[in-house]
Amino acid sequence: MKITKDSVIAEVLKVNNNAANILMSFGMGCLGCPSSQMETLEQAAEIHGIDLEKLLEELNK
Repeated sequence: MKITKDSVIAEVLKVNNNAANILMSFGMGCLGCPSSQMETLEQAAEIHGIDLEKLLEELNK
């Protein structure tokens, strides 16, 4: 599965075993919060001031 800006964080955590480490390295420490169950990577990146393209690149390696 290709991870896109529209991928929901909870889904990404299920399909990529290293996703939690990658997301936390980009400053997303609240992976267990209720928002992550419905929030897309694009929404989270905007809220946290993260470069979405770099994040997607790392998650899709």
